[in-house]
Amino acid sequence: QVQLVESGGGLVQAGGSLRLSCVASGRVFSIDAMGWYRQAPGKQRELVATISSGGSTDYADSVKGRFTISRNNAAKNLVFLKMNSLKPEDTAAYYCAARVSGSRIFGSWGQGTQVTVSS
Repeated sequence: QVQLVESGGGLVQAGGSLRLSCVASGRVFSIDAMGWYRQAPGKQRELVATISSGGSTDYADSVKGRFTISRNNAAKNLVFLKMNSLKPEDTAAYYCAARVSGSRIFGSWGQGTQVTVSS
């Protein structure tokens, strides 16, 4: 099993920046890809960004050019989300997720960290 713990959320003004961190523990050697999802009140959870073990990244259209996902490939247990030019619509609970080798889904989730962007 893989356990994930996020940190770095908070309150920021529109146009500001935050960096989220996620630490994985447990069977980290089995992790293939990691990602960030978010869920705003009354809305479904949505993909923000993912990064594979090879470093390939994918972003939601709404965050392209503003958010950057990165990963500590050597240790395979750290993933970051740098968020620039934040907008009020980025306000949500952000969740770290991991997909293990051989799986098609992100099956491990953190508890979430709140990001609030004021206008």
